Order: sequence, then C-alpha cells, then structure tokens
Amino acid sequence: MSIIEKALNKAKEEEQKSISSAEIARDNKLDNLHRPVEAVDSSNGTGQLERPVKRNKEVTIDWERLAELGFIVSDRAHSQTIEEYRNIKRRLVDNAFGPTSSGIARSNLILITSSVSGEGKTYTALNLALSIANERDKHVLLIDADVARPSIATTLGIHVPLGLIDYLENDHISYADIEYKTNLPGLSLILSGKQHRHSTELLASNKMASFAEELSNKYSDRIVIFDSPPLLAATQGAVLASLVGQVVMVIEAEQTLQSLVMASVEKLAACDVVLAVLNKGKAGLLDKYCYGQYGQYGQYGQYGQYGQYGQYGRK
Repeated sequence: MSIIEKALNKAKEEEQKSISSAEIARDNKLDNLHRPVEAVDSSNGTGQLERPVKRNKEVTIDWERLAELGFIVSDRAHSQTIEEYRNIKRRLVDNAFGPTSSGIARSNLILITSSVSGEGKTYTALNLALSIANERDKHVLLIDADVARPSIATTLGIHVPLGLIDYLENDHISYADIEYKTNLPGLSLILSGKQHRHSTELLASNKMASFAEELSNKYSDRIVIFDSPPLLAATQGAVLASLVGQVVMVIEAEQTLQSLVMASVEKLAACDVVLAVLNKGKAGLLDKYCYGQYGQYGQYGQYGQYGQYGQYGRK
C-alpha cells in the first residue's frame, strides 16, 4: 500500500470517529431532555420540600405622594388630621393593651370597614396604621383584606409578588413570604395578593381562622389592622369581623343612610367592640354628636370627625 493510500485511510478513520462522537453527544442530550427531573431533598427528613424563607424584605413609602393625597405624614406632627387620629387611635390602643383588653378576645386585631364603598375606610385604615406606627413603642401590621378591590398597594405606590390570598391558597407559601417591612420602622404590610374567584371561601377557611389566632397570640405586642370590604357590598367583611377583637365602622357624614348603617351593625352583632367614626364631616358637625355608649354597637360606640379631610378615601 502506497503512502498516499495509507494517509487517505487514516483520514477516513478519523472522520468516522468524529461522526460517532457527535452522535453519542446528541443521543445523550436527547436522553437528558426526556429524563425526569429529580427533586432535591431539602426537607430535613420530613418528606416535604421546604420553600426558601425570604427575610428582610422592605418596600419604600412615598411620603410626598401620601401627603398630596391627604394622608398623615410624620413631618406634620401638629396638623389637625394627626390630632384627630391620635384621639381615635387612643381608644383602640387602650382596648388592645390596657386594662379592658382582658375581656376582649383578639383585642389587638382591628377591622376597618364601612357599609358601602366610598365612605373612606381605606383612608381610615392607612391613617390609623401610620398614626400608631409613629409611636416609639408600637408596631403595626396593616393587611389589605379587601381582596376584590385592593387599593393599599396603589395608594402607597408599591408592588409585591405575594399576598394574603396566595398564602391562604398555597401551603408552600409561608408568613415570611408575604410580610413586607417599610421605611417606617413601626409599620409592616401584607397586601391582598392575586385575584381569586374563591376568595370568600379562602377568607372563611380554617387556615384564615388559624392565621388570625396566630397573629393575635404570637404577635401579641403589635396592632394588626385589616382593611376590609364594605359590609353590604360583599360577604367577606362579615367573615373577617368574626376573627377580630375590634371593629371600626366608617360612616360618611350626611351621605350614608341610617338604614344602611343599621343593616351593617346587624352583621356585627357578635363582635365585642364596634366603634363608629364619622368621616368627611363639615366643620362644626361634631357638635351635633356626643361620645357615648350604644348597646347595639357592642361595648362602645364612638363618633368622631375628620373635618375637611378624608376626601381621598373612595373605599
């Protein structure tokens, strides 16, 4: 065999080896595509996969935006609105941590609601949370439980991926996944989460009841404020009212019919403490009312007014 023939045969052998290697690599790649993915066992022997815990999550509140919308901000310590909310919150805080708290189940859980939309309940819930959180020794958790028409995230100008409904629906989502700290040290948030057609059932579930009980007991040193759907617009409000120790009924001055208010009060008959706050009142309107006790409103009935404030609150 000539030298030229030997060289040609060697080149052909090398080409065949190269083709075989490419075919093996291709076959392995196809095998990997169809092979089941093996789960990594991070269960520590429990048999269930654990979700990584996300901590130290913080969102930033736009204080200028809130001030423009009429909400109270920490650098306006002497404004009329702040003084009014200081008066309103004092009864709530005393009921939560004072001598009377021993007779109120889950006294640190407070629901803010109204009869119908547009009376200012979200405005009231957020202002109360800000007012209480500004106290040095108080911590507030604000929960947007108006899952059909959430507005706290929009008002604060923030967005988070998970919220209350996600937690109630998915057992792999933990409390640490849905709580967000804010740039106000005393305030944390849980937003509503995704839209869900069975949101009423989720809020009425045993998991939600256990969640409320845990918030009251495990975090007994903090105030938890729920922004609730209006009582006459959805059933979720009455469901949530059964889980808290105090309810604040926001009533739009000279607008909400007495019949609507009384229909809402009937839904709160089982609640220990129901306080009523008169919102969007004109100057001097408070003179027509007095602080007093109203049996049908639970242990206490309280009327207050915000003067010309509260015009933003449309929920």
